[in-house]
Order: sequence, then structure tokens, then C-alpha cells
Amino acid sequence: MRPIDAMNHSRTCLENSLRYAMVLVAALMLPACTVGPDYVRPEAVAPDAWKELPPGKIAQPSDDQSRGPWWNAFNDPTLDALERDAEAANQNLRVAEANYRQAQAAVAVARAGLFPTLNGTASATRAGAGRSSGSGNSGNGANGSSTGGRGPVNAFQLGAAADWEVDLWGRVRREIESAGDSAQASAADLENTRLSIQADVAQNYLSLRVTDAAERVLQETVAAYQRSLTLTQNRYNAGVAARAEVVQAQTQLLGAQASLVDIKATRAQFEHALAILTGRPPADVSVSVTDTMPPMPDIPVTVPSQLLERRPDIAGAERRVAAANAQVGVATAAFFPTVSLSANGGSAASTLGSLFSAPALFWSVGASLAQPIFDAGLRKAQREETLAQYDAAVATYRQTVLTAFQDVEDQLANLRVLGEEASVQREQVRAARESVDLTINQYQAGLVSFINVVTVQATLFAAQRSDLDLQNRRYTAAVALVKALGGGFTTASLAAR
Repeated sequence: MRPIDAMNHSRTCLENSLRYAMVLVAALMLPACTVGPDYVRPEAVAPDAWKELPPGKIAQPSDDQSRGPWWNAFNDPTLDALERDAEAANQNLRVAEANYRQAQAAVAVARAGLFPTLNGTASATRAGAGRSSGSGNSGNGANGSSTGGRGPVNAFQLGAAADWEVDLWGRVRREIESAGDSAQASAADLENTRLSIQADVAQNYLSLRVTDAAERVLQETVAAYQRSLTLTQNRYNAGVAARAEVVQAQTQLLGAQASLVDIKATRAQFEHALAILTGRPPADVSVSVTDTMPPMPDIPVTVPSQLLERRPDIAGAERRVAAANAQVGVATAAFFPTVSLSANGGSAASTLGSLFSAPALFWSVGASLAQPIFDAGLRKAQREETLAQYDAAVATYRQTVLTAFQDVEDQLANLRVLGEEASVQREQVRAARESVDLTINQYQAGLVSFINVVTVQATLFAAQRSDLDLQNRRYTAAVALVKALGGGFTTASLAAR
């Protein structure tokens, strides 16, 4: 046979073999199915209405809410800038984003299992052996590498090999499904981290503003105590007040001055926390003092059933249930036989010149079937393991839902009660301020002792501090309620990913 005829014959055989392989693959894929349970979202009980919703306030569907950043409700440009900085540079957020990219890569890894693997090889060797001393022994071996009279032998080879495990029972498809659900859970974790960071920025900033207000109160208190000391000193110099009253006034003033110094450390700590949240060293962040505090926002409350769609932690827990369900299918597929197809081909010759000639060509195609016969209960135990993991994921999801409802109810109750308490507290501050004015006038007239002045001034200061503490607690409850309601998150963003 001529070389050209040999080459054509080899090509025809290879094409026929590939055609047969394709027919075999098509035949194998026709009955392909996906074993294991199809996912159904677990039921979670949602109340019809919020128990702690303030009177007159009505829960609304989330579609009626503004889609802008939730912290805009505080109407504070400095807070807006800090939130943008945190989004751009917070390192915990970068960690969550990297984890999400890792989960995305895991989906691509799982998807690669649907396709065959192709490997190429190339080799060149030169082998030989020492010449035999016996004249009658030629020493030719079967591989031609040891000789008596021959010199070294060259060997060149080019080849390619393909392997493919046919996904007859859906094992790979279930792995892709599980990886995809895990990636969506990671995306929900990312959004939950983002919401937590946004809430931390808002809370630290609002606490800083309350601290500024507390510092102003202390400055006013120091000034009032200074006036009381001057009044008492003048009365002492006039011989109508005792030295003990002067000492009392001095002690009161020094205590207020010490508190004024101490509160600066508290403010610095809030500034440092904001610096870390925005990804910067504390030395690079300075928040200027203002005379006003942000207003208390009116937070729209969604209906309870929509909480399941708006909390990223709930969405993440639900996606982990779906991933665990797919893993049950992966474990189930292990009970069925695996079918693998392989093909390889190439050329081998002793000289480069003949490497691409027809006689140098070789090829092979084949199929294999594997079915475990005895594994000491391994596959059954693995499936039971995945079922237990699924049950645990379902319980975690339902517990997350219950905790979410508790979070909302807690903050609704806090806002309602603290609002009522704040109204009473403001009245106490007004009454305490009036009491101070009256008592100082009585002291100047000699009707009461200085201890009465000290008492009413201390009462006013305590009432003012309590009023600011209530304001800070209301801020905390407002931010916590926004976080409990999911901020601006919806599960639709996971589907988009």
C-alpha cells in the first residue's frame, strides 16, 4: 500500500470510530436523568401582622418603599459621605466580596465536569547501551534500546487523549446546582455584611453626634456651676455664706470639668471606629462638631411575610437549604454505574521526518462501565450524611426566620416605648431647669441653703444626660429596625447574580 493510501485508510478508520463514538454518546444521553429530590422551599410560618407596631402605623408592601440608600432618612451629608467611604474601602466587605468570587469560581469548577478533558503529549528520547564484548551476541531487545552492534535509538511521539464521564444520572448537574446555590448564599452573605457595616457606620456616627450634644450640655453645666461658685464666693466674702458652701460649689464645678474632659475621649473613640469602618487609619479621619443632631426618621415597615424576601441572612439560609438538597442528589447518583468514554491518537516514529507519515499514526477509542459492588455501606452512609445536613439546613433556615421576626418586634417595641419615654423625659428637663432658676433666686434671697442649689443643679444635669441617652437609644433602635427589615435588600438581586 502506498503511503498516501495508508494515510487515507487511517483517516477513514479514525473518522468512522469517532462517528461510532458520537452515536454511542447520543444513545447514552437519551435516557439521562437527574436523580435525587428536586428542591422545594421549606415552609416558614409568618405572622399576619406585627404585634409591637405602634398604634396608627400600618405595614406596607416593600414595593411602596424608596429604593434609595436607607440612611438618607437621617438627612445628614456627613453620614452619606461616610457610608460611601465604607462601601469603597471597608476591609471586611472586601473579604466578603472575595468569598463570593471564590464561590463563583466553584460554580465554574463544577460546570467543567460536564465536558470532556483533552490532554496533549509530546516526547523525544534517545536510548542506547554499551557495545557487547562478545562478537556473537547482537543483544537486540524488543524495544530496540539495547544493542550489541547497533548505536543509540531515537524515539519521537506526538499524541492527544480525551476522557469524558457521561453524566447519565445527573451527578455533575446536581454538583453545579449545589455550587450555584452556594454562590447565591455567598452573595447573600456579602449583602448581609454590607448591611451590617452600613448599620455600624450609622450607629457610630449618630452616637458621635449625641456625644457632641452631651459635650455642649456639659459646657453649659460648667458655666452654670461657675456662676454658682462666683455667687457663693461673693456671699462668703460678704459674710452671709459659710466656707463649706464655697467648697461645695468648687467640688461641683471640678466634677463637671472632669466629665467635660472625659467625654472628649468618648468622642475620639467613635471617630476611630468610623475610621476603621471606612478603611482608613484613625489619624486620617476627623469629624467636625455641629450644633444639631440628625432628625429621627420615619421608617416604613413592611408586612411580615415580605421579611422573607428582604433579609439577606434569611436568603442566605434558604439558599444553603437548596445547596444541601442538591448534595442529596449527588450522593444518590453514587448508587448508579458510571460510564466513561476515552479516545487517544497520535504518531510515533524513530525519526522526525517519518513522524507524520501514515505508518506512524495510531489511535484508539473505548468506553468503560463501572459499578461499585461492595463498599461496606460507604455510599449509604454518605447519603445519610447529606440528608442530615439538609435537615440541619432546614432547621437553621426556620430559626433564622424566627429570629428575624423577633428582631423586628424588639425594635418596634423599643421605638414605641422609647418615644413615649422621651416625651416624659423632655418634660422632666423643662421642670428641672425651672426648679434651678427658682432655687437660685431663693438662695440669693437667703431663703434656702446652697445644698438646695447643688441638689437641683445635679437633678437638671442628670435629666439632660438621661434625655440624651434616650435619644441615642432611639437612634440605635431606628438603625437596628432598618437592619432587621433588611435595608434595601431584596432576593431579586440574588436571581440577577
